[in-house]
Parts: sequence; C-alpha cells; structure tokens
Amino acid sequence: MVNKAWKIIPRPLLETVLNNHAQHHRVPQPLILHGPRGVGKTTLILDRLLGEWNKGPHLTGYVDFAQSIKDHHPNSDGSFPWYSWSSCELPSLSSCRTQLESCLESMAHKGIKLGTISSHQIFTTLNKWHGINTALRRILNQNDSKAAISDKVSSSGLWDRAVFALSARCNASEIDGVLDFQERGKTLSIDEASYFKEAVVALRLAKEVIKLHQKWRANAIADLNKSGRSSRSLANSCTDWPCLLLELISQAAEIDHFQPKLVINNVEILRNAMLTEDTMVCGSMYHDSLIWRIIALGANERCLPVILVTSDSYYSYQAFMDFGFPDIFISRETFGWTPQEAKMHMVTDFFTHSEWMVIDDVLGTNPRHLFELYVLKQSNYYQRLMDNEASTFEDIVDAYLAYLQVTVVNPSMDKALMILQKFAIDAQSGKILEDKLRFGAPWRHPPSSKDPTTCKEWAKIQLMDFVRSLVNADFGVNYLADCSLEIMDDPAAVALVEVGLLYAQRDPSFFRPISKGIQRCLARWLVQERMQLSYQNLCRYLWQRVIRGRSYRHLMLQVGYDKY
Repeated sequence: MVNKAWKIIPRPLLETVLNNHAQHHRVPQPLILHGPRGVGKTTLILDRLLGEWNKGPHLTGYVDFAQSIKDHHPNSDGSFPWYSWSSCELPSLSSCRTQLESCLESMAHKGIKLGTISSHQIFTTLNKWHGINTALRRILNQNDSKAAISDKVSSSGLWDRAVFALSARCNASEIDGVLDFQERGKTLSIDEASYFKEAVVALRLAKEVIKLHQKWRANAIADLNKSGRSSRSLANSCTDWPCLLLELISQAAEIDHFQPKLVINNVEILRNAMLTEDTMVCGSMYHDSLIWRIIALGANERCLPVILVTSDSYYSYQAFMDFGFPDIFISRETFGWTPQEAKMHMVTDFFTHSEWMVIDDVLGTNPRHLFELYVLKQSNYYQRLMDNEASTFEDIVDAYLAYLQVTVVNPSMDKALMILQKFAIDAQSGKILEDKLRFGAPWRHPPSSKDPTTCKEWAKIQLMDFVRSLVNADFGVNYLADCSLEIMDDPAAVALVEVGLLYAQRDPSFFRPISKGIQRCLARWLVQERMQLSYQNLCRYLWQRVIRGRSYRHLMLQVGYDKY
C-alpha cells in the first residue's frame, strides 16, 4: 500500500450508458452529464472514453472551456477548483467561441478528407438558412472589381465563381497541409485531389459569407448590448458558423465510415463568459442560442451525439425547464461511488480498514477527496506527523479539513456574503420582484441604509440563519417535495449554489452540500462565525432565528435515500 500509484477505476454502468449514446451516428437529443464537483466526470471522459471514441470510424471533438483558466486547469499544472467557475477569473466569450469553432472546423476537415463533405453540400446547407447572393457578389467584387456580374446569375453560379476566385488566392501548400496530401497525395488522381481542394475552399468561402453577414449586423448587436435587451435573431447570427458546421458534420455522419461526436466540458463557463467586444452578444445569449439550435437540429433532422459535461446544478433541473420541458435533454447524473463501492476499491489498496472508517464518517466517498487525502498521506508531512507517537490518522484528516476550510469554504462564504449584500442593495432600489419579498419571507426586510457595514452584518445573519436551517434539516432538503420551489427563492440558497458549495441534484430532487467534507466545513463556519459575533449582532441573530428564522424541516430527505 505504501507509495502505490493512484489508479483510474472503471465505472461500468455509466460507461455503458455513455457508450450506447455515442455509438449512434446521429441522435435526436443532446446528453447532459452532470453531478457535484469531484465525482470524476472529466476523468471518466478523458481517461476511460475519449480514446475509444477516436478509434476506427469514430471521431470525437473535445472542447474544455476551462482550459484558458490557467490557474485552475491540469494542463497548466493547476487543479480544478472545489468552488464554482464563476468565482474564478472567467475567459472572454471570443476565446470560448474560437475554441469551439476551431474544434468543429477540424472535424469538418476530417469529413472532407473522408469524402463525406463536398462543396455542393456546403452550398446547399448554407443556402437553406441564409440569403447568400449579396455576400457572394461582395466577395467577387473584392477579388475582381472590374468584372461585371449579371443580375441573372443564379446562386449556384455565383457560388462556383466565388469558389474559383477564392481558390486562386488561397495558399496551395496550406490546403495541402489540411488534406494531408504529402502523405496520400500520390495515391489520388487529379480529379480526386481537385474535389477535396474545392471542398476545403468552399468551407472557407462559407465562413467568409457568414462573417460578412455578422459584419452587417455589428451595429445592431452593439446597440443591443448597450440597451440590455435580447434578440434571438441577433444571437443566432453569432452562432451561425458553429451551427452550420454542426449541421454539415451531422449530415456527413455515416455508420462504420465517419461517426463524429462532440464533448463540451464545463459548458457553464460559456454561459458566464466575459463580453469583451461589441460585435458579440453576451455569454448567456450565445450559450442559449447554441443549445437551442443543437436541440432544434436534433429534433428536426438528427444531430451528431453532443455531450455536455458540467458541475453546475443549473443543468440538473432549471435548464430543462428554461429550454422547454423536463425531458428536452437526456440527463445522466452521477454522484461518484456509493460507500460500498468506494470501500471495495479503496480498502487495502490505499487505506486500511480503520482509516476508511474515519474517512467515510468525516469526508464521505467523493473521489477527489479520496485522491487528495491519499496524496497528503504519501507526503513528507504525514511521515513527520506519524513519527510522533501521539499522532493518529485522524490528525491528517483534520489537517485536510482545515485545508478545505481555509482555501475553499471560507473564501466561498465571503463571496456568498457579497452576493447577499448586492441583494440587499437591489431590494432597496426596487430591482427585486415583490413576489420574492412576499410576506413571511425571512429576507423580506433588508436594511434601509446602503451603508456597507450594515448590509454586510445583515447578509452574515441571513447566511448564518440559512446554514442553521440546513443543519436542522440534516443538510438534506427536497426542493420539489411540495412543488413550491420555495427554497430556490431564498437569496442565501441562491448565493451558496452560485459559489458552488451547494448542489441541487435532479433525481431525487435533493438540495445539499457537494460532499460530506464540505458539509462538515459549513458547520464549522457557522460555529466559528457565531463565536465571533458581537453581543449586539448575537442578539440580532437570535431574534432572526426566533421571530423570522428559516425552517426547511418539512422538506427533509425522505427515509430510504442515502445523501452521499
């Protein structure tokens, strides 16, 4: 057991479910793989499935929007955070868009190399959704301003001319590189090589046409951003290119010849990405437009398998309602191992039976907790600690809990306090709907003053009251138990979900901390904050608990379900 390398343990049931979905060349619905942080979703995709999904006729595009967050990504010697991505420095929407489009373009080039995407197919698909004549004439005039183009020339005629004109100014060696002609060019006839080159040029022409359309809408989008309004048509114009590529690749899919798939990891980052240029709609509108069009493509014509991977509990229930109805996506929710599975994999290989009893009681079975604790156990710190005869394994677990408390929970609770302070200010300004400040709500009476100290004290009392109510409900609340969703109106609940410490799961519909270790840290935070209250604030807190205090015991976990 000493210095034994950590291993990636198979998850047969979940792997079978995802493989069955990915083996289809076209499907009617996208799939969402969701669950709390640390349960092994990214590890499952990268280490267990992605290799198999790129063998033979299979091709999988993998986009991880967190890749540009270098402080918190394994590719940059970082590690995924326990708190939500919204608490990190988010990437720009343009970088996320470039990442997605580059992935889809490389998949389209693969389809061209296999002969399943042609110039005619690109023209037909583009012409189906867009008026292209004016854009093609503009492109032809840019190439040859002296040549007069008759108004009677058809769209297909304009397309052929534009492809020919664009091919004349394209770098031939660059096109050969895209098609790998250096390796297989000798086996192709002149006609075959011309067919492939024409398809590559046609794809570039389609991109230029869509870019021109976007340029014409730039002022309208800038005005949209200034006014704060929404427009589906303008949002769709920003997703025209990736959705055109998705449709082309989906049409080209063929069993045992070309079976593409798309995996988008950390999709919630796209929804919260920063807007840095006025020619793009905001991240939430871009995100919604992209997913709406993927849904429409799947429902109307069938789409290549799209798998969205996320740890944001928005995608466990609310996203399904926002996009139409509870079954609009295929939902696959994972919570890692059950206690019995974790014990079978961990005991004797990584931990002794007595150590496991402590871990199961204090931290639970979250795979990332187990991995981080095992790394700590192999460190020099643990060896020095064990050299002291008075020390036990409980000391290393307590040190790990202290690490979670200081680096994860306390900073996240500070961010949650800032969210509650903003809620108080918005309530004073009349920006909060009256329905959310209904009679009897514990948060109905925010401070009348905008003094930051007063707002912070009110926010802390509200947050402590909410955590106390969770403790009383044994940290397990069924938010759909009475079909009221009342807990989702609580600004303290919304704040803790937003910072990533709480997770609203789909089935069963429980609202709980992301792990037993985080739950224990939340309880510690409550005790610590209560000890630090001044006498005046302690009286306010006790008054809040007695007169207006929250109580969610009527929404407690049903008997028979295991929280973790």
